[in-house]
Amino acid sequence: MALLRLSKAGVEVIETAITEESRAAGHKLGEIELPAGTVVATVVREGRPTVPGPEVQLLPGDELLLVSHEATEQEIHAAFQ
Repeated sequence: MALLRLSKAGVEVIETAITEESRAAGHKLGEIELPAGTVVATVVREGRPTVPGPEVQLLPGDELLLVSHEATEQEIHAAFQ
């Protein structure tokens, strides 16, 4: 879901979650092809946010906060679901 729109900058903060059915589950963040202009700001696991690197393996239950100035919410969800 879109959490925040920084209209002056044209940037959105979007949340998505990894489920058992997510194609991203079990894959490293660096293996996921993100939409252009999108970065993962944090991965929240067991209630604790972490600074994600490409080696972070995504697990069911993970919540991700992404920042994008180009991609739509649907494009971001499609990358992970």
